[in-house]
Amino acid sequence: MESDLNRRSIKPRHGPRPLPLHLATALGFMNSSTAALPALKNGSLIWNASLRTRTDPLQAALKDADPETFEAFTRAVDLENRTRLDAMLSGVETYRAHPYERSVLDPPAVWQDGTTQLRDYGAIGHGNGQAVLVVPSLINRAYILDLSEDCSFMRWLARKGFRPFLVDWDEPGPAESGFDLTAYTAGRLESALDYVVQASGGPVAVVGYCMGGLLALALAVRRPDDVQSLTLLATPWDFHAERRAEAELIGQFAATLEPVLAMFGHLPVDILQTMFASLDPFLGPRKFARFAGQDPSSPAAQRFVALEDWLNDGVPLVAPSARECINGWYGANTPARVEWKIAGRPVDPATYEGPAYCVIPRADRIVPPASAAALADALPRAATLRPDAGHIGMITGQNVVGPIWRQVAAFMRSAAR
Repeated sequence: MESDLNRRSIKPRHGPRPLPLHLATALGFMNSSTAALPALKNGSLIWNASLRTRTDPLQAALKDADPETFEAFTRAVDLENRTRLDAMLSGVETYRAHPYERSVLDPPAVWQDGTTQLRDYGAIGHGNGQAVLVVPSLINRAYILDLSEDCSFMRWLARKGFRPFLVDWDEPGPAESGFDLTAYTAGRLESALDYVVQASGGPVAVVGYCMGGLLALALAVRRPDDVQSLTLLATPWDFHAERRAEAELIGQFAATLEPVLAMFGHLPVDILQTMFASLDPFLGPRKFARFAGQDPSSPAAQRFVALEDWLNDGVPLVAPSARECINGWYGANTPARVEWKIAGRPVDPATYEGPAYCVIPRADRIVPPASAAALADALPRAATLRPDAGHIGMITGQNVVGPIWRQVAAFMRSAAR
């Protein structure tokens, strides 16, 4: 009998994106492992110093191995490589055929301008509690903050008595085709803030996640009287504080992107995904190989698929904003140098004197902790939380989100007194 996984009737998945990159990475690892064996045997292979305690005994054993033994070792390495590749491919196939669909319904938009919408989650809870404006990244769908019924920062806030509003940027349309970050922040985000301030009757708490944290900071700097408190979740600031060479390389990469930006008017999703994959090239093969060993009907597998669906559902970044982020943030480190400007005015965290809370995940691969910590240091009244979590795990991790969310809620309540 055909299984449910093979009878999936909804639109088939095309991820993980970009799939050719993940396959090439896995194949490259497999081929390089086999190709390196002769150099390992003759002692010419240069290892990372941290691996020497494991590689030195192996190299000594292979050095004196006879041809037959070395050939057997080579076959064993080849078999292990093929086993790992098969596991990854099995995981990808299982993911692409999985029957999961996101079932929660987005609250209706209470305000809209172009493709930007504001969603009021207050009706899910008590409705009239402390207002919170939540700002996600421009390059990922907002529903990472409302992934499922049992994994939703927005619904959790509503159940705890807050009235949370989520900015849903959606995919840029013709109206947003020429937007820079000033248009998004001084235009769309300030208009959304106006709505929430009017609806709640006073200043509101503002929460920004990742790139959305930078936009939220700019909003707080420009409108301090309307921002009761500022919470920044995994928000970068000093792009050269850690992995400076990688950031500068991304900045230098901008020139090669100009033909793409000129042709499409935006930075396509697959190019954005490639840039993120470069931070940990083997993450994709590893996680899908692990997924292959899970029970597809288990809660862990359901959560994996939900998160992967979100990761593969990115949105492009319009050309002016892409240039501002890649050339400015990564290449020139304009935020930390207080040279990033919104509507001609530098975004200087030192000028925001309200209470701030910076959540800095220790295991963040996307935003190095030192980059986020630099922003906490620059804010006059910032407290910090450094959870043992990753960039996405701080929002979706089953074992860590509860304590993190409770701390954020406690901060916003104390700042409202």
